[in-house]
Amino acid sequence: MTTLPEPGGGDLLLIIDVQNDFCPGGSLPVPGGHEVVPVINRLAGKFADVVLTQDWHPPGHHSFASSHPGRQPFDRIETVHGPQVLWPDHCVQGTSGAALHPDLHIPHAALIIRKGIHKEIDSYSAFFENDHATPTGLTGYLRERGFTRVILVGLALDFCVRYSAEDAVSSGFSAVVVENACRAIDVEGSLAAARNSFSALGIHCYRHLE
Repeated sequence: MTTLPEPGGGDLLLIIDVQNDFCPGGSLPVPGGHEVVPVINRLAGKFADVVLTQDWHPPGHHSFASSHPGRQPFDRIETVHGPQVLWPDHCVQGTSGAALHPDLHIPHAALIIRKGIHKEIDSYSAFFENDHATPTGLTGYLRERGFTRVILVGLALDFCVRYSAEDAVSSGFSAVVVENACRAIDVEGSLAAARNSFSALGIHCYRHLE
């Protein structure tokens, strides 16, 4: 077991999409998604600074398979923003599925970033929509607050955690992924692709951290 180095003033814990729809019983469950909750609660207690994200889609979102007649969940299509996996309807604004997991207790979190709010474009990253141009505002928040390193946990490792970590680096921050506080979907090798990306970009991964 690895112990987290004492977080400094430049460190922020970024908790990605720990929502009911990504946990057992939800519309897009990540295998073992609920298992990250106690780990994240413990880690969050070590950080003075925490930000949460939520997928927050309007009904009929472009990423939903139900918005494309004849298509099924996990089909892939091409869009003006690049390849798109089609998902079951999930994290629809204001629904119980979009709510944070009820056992997630992070009362000192300073900010919740809601992403995927634009009907015609998906958003995996906490930093940018999938056009890689429309910002969520997180970069400005981190810079104004003086953060230099982002520690990422949550769901899913191979999608929203991965792209958030990549965009953290491209935005000038260092990034650390805590794998035992994440779970993956692993669609067509997406988990291996995420790990390859982390290695190529110098994103440090802790396989097990308490």
